[in-house]
Amino acid sequence: MTQKLIYEGKAKKIFETSNPNELMMEYKDSLTAFNALKKGEFSGKGQLNCQISTHLFKLLSKNKIPHHWIRTENKNQMVVVKTKIIPLEVVVRNIIAGSLAKKLGIEEGRALKKPLVELYYKDDALGDPFVSDDQAFEFGWAQPDQLQQMKKLALTINEILTPSFAEVGLKVVDFKLEFGLDPSGVLVLADEISPDCMRLWDMQTNEKMDKDRFRRDLGNIEGAYKQVLERIERIQV
Repeated sequence: MTQKLIYEGKAKKIFETSNPNELMMEYKDSLTAFNALKKGEFSGKGQLNCQISTHLFKLLSKNKIPHHWIRTENKNQMVVVKTKIIPLEVVVRNIIAGSLAKKLGIEEGRALKKPLVELYYKDDALGDPFVSDDQAFEFGWAQPDQLQQMKKLALTINEILTPSFAEVGLKVVDFKLEFGLDPSGVLVLADEISPDCMRLWDMQTNEKMDKDRFRRDLGNIEGAYKQVLERIERIQV
């Protein structure tokens, strides 16, 4: 029976399932950057991100982090809890890179004294602008207690991912998370955790192992994603 497509984004498709509280999330092979102004793809990219996200959701389950993942059905599809997405991206930064380096005129690679947590309003047309807690509350995107919980969860996830990735020779430079409310109103981690939404550098060489290879035309994007999967599969879950 054909599943009903209810949403298609830059990197994923969302389908209804027979369970009203569950959705099927399918990872696409497409690559986008700069809010979809730059586009590309490679065969098997969706499978790689699905497998990477699956392994990391299992790691977070082991550490009692609430999330939407239920099970992975096949190589590029997973069943997730139906959530009402909060229209904010929560970014955690450990090392100065990307837009922060550009905005402040600081060379990439400087470690921060402590992780920074930033909020961005999810709107491609506006370029996902940086917003404050007060703005997020004023415009009804999230309640103060939700913002506090999202930030706390983001930092806890950072405390889990950073040493785990270090074990397999990867620096967690920064990453983006999305959260939503499940049918019971519980705040849970949603979307994905993959090189599409993380900056990962090799600990020895600082080689970029993430979507920056696409953003900056560094080449061998597929090889980097494959290596990330091979490495994180060595992390105990």
